[in-house]
Amino acid sequence: MEQLEGRQSVLAALHAYQRRFEVILVSHGAHREAIEDVLSVAAERGIAIKRVDRKEIDALAHGSSHGGLLAIVSAKPRLKAVDLPRILSQVAGPPLLLLLEGIDDARNLGFTLRTAEAMGAAAVLVKKHLWDFDPVEVARPASGAYERLPLVQIDEVSPLEDLQRGGLKIFGCVAAAKRSIYDVDLTGPNILAIGGEKRGLSGAVRSICDRLVTIPTVGGSTSLSLSHAAAIILAEAARQRQG
Repeated sequence: MEQLEGRQSVLAALHAYQRRFEVILVSHGAHREAIEDVLSVAAERGIAIKRVDRKEIDALAHGSSHGGLLAIVSAKPRLKAVDLPRILSQVAGPPLLLLLEGIDDARNLGFTLRTAEAMGAAAVLVKKHLWDFDPVEVARPASGAYERLPLVQIDEVSPLEDLQRGGLKIFGCVAAAKRSIYDVDLTGPNILAIGGEKRGLSGAVRSICDRLVTIPTVGGSTSLSLSHAAAIILAEAARQRQG
């Protein structure tokens, strides 16, 4: 079993309907009006709600921002490459996917999921052999996006090549590319690929990219964190699509 902390994460999981809820713990001092929507949905689904001392929730929680609300739930079902055709079939218009390679920090993943959802990404792909993220540390900064946005684990490039054959283009974001993200058309069915701070995009991913692009920078810093780079290129793709 896993746990979800705070109103945003718990409510998103209730609406997503992908997890089994064992119990929702509510502290005695929690403001009912702030969590009324959570209590209402939980009551409709027949989920047990238990009033406890805040100290009990504090002892279980990873931080102090839970707002007196914590849920014990089953793990979120893991999506794989075989799920991608179904995900894409539900997208209206040219799909926008985000590929993350070499991401190791759970909170950075959470922040990136939040941005990806806000900027219109249909799914986030994580190229990673070992899935070792703490789900609580992903869910808290994601502010509900972890429950709503499809998160797909892949461990090789063949699923990406399948997507290319289906019409998607891969834009790899690297520091030394000649083209800027502002010089390319990001309005079509695309995959935006971003590598981690340590190694960047692997040679295997670079070799299949349709275009390598860079985020122009000024000043002394020539590189950005993965989460910030993702936010910038996703925002540019969203700007072009809205235009």
